[in-house]
Amino acid sequence: MTATTILPKTADTKLDPKSQPPVENTAEIQPESEPQKVISLEDFLVKPADRKEWVDGNLVEKTGITFKHGLAQVNLATCWKNYKDSSAQGGEVVTEVRCRTSKQGRRPDVAYITPELLQQAGNFTALSQSFPLIAEVASPEDSGEELFAKAQEYLASGCLEVWLLFPEARLVFVNAGKNWLLFDSDEIVNTQRVLPGFSVAVSELLA
Repeated sequence: MTATTILPKTADTKLDPKSQPPVENTAEIQPESEPQKVISLEDFLVKPADRKEWVDGNLVEKTGITFKHGLAQVNLATCWKNYKDSSAQGGEVVTEVRCRTSKQGRRPDVAYITPELLQQAGNFTALSQSFPLIAEVASPEDSGEELFAKAQEYLASGCLEVWLLFPEARLVFVNAGKNWLLFDSDEIVNTQRVLPGFSVAVSELLA
């Protein structure tokens, strides 16, 4: 197909291109970007923000969730719930419910709240302290150093026991306020202070 160029009658095709008036380059006007909304910790604790935590004034999304991460989260939540029911210890097991630490607004992967604290807190949107028993499941994008720092943050804000699960390495770390205990894939991990008597094989938990 031959392209046909139609010139206006006033156009002179014999003119040297250099004699044509220059075309003025105008910068493309870009729409102004929306200013980033700043949210206070108080607002974060009241208003839902899916899969986000409030860290140093910023909303940080929890990313890198994998099949193994989700499976470990469900396995642990189910094990804790079944045990608290069968042992009649009461309380509730929740996943990704917001809580306030001394520094940040967090959303633990799995948490257990005792019946006594549940009665005091009532129907809360975000717990005003850390849950008594908390578990975080490491994703491939998580920094081990950051996870251990987060665990110490929980322990300094009312939490009595923290579990850190590493599905890829098949390891579980537990801290009940003193030293870290390590449980590998051929061992049985058990609670130290909260939900007394609970135990589960690491291989079952991180299948």
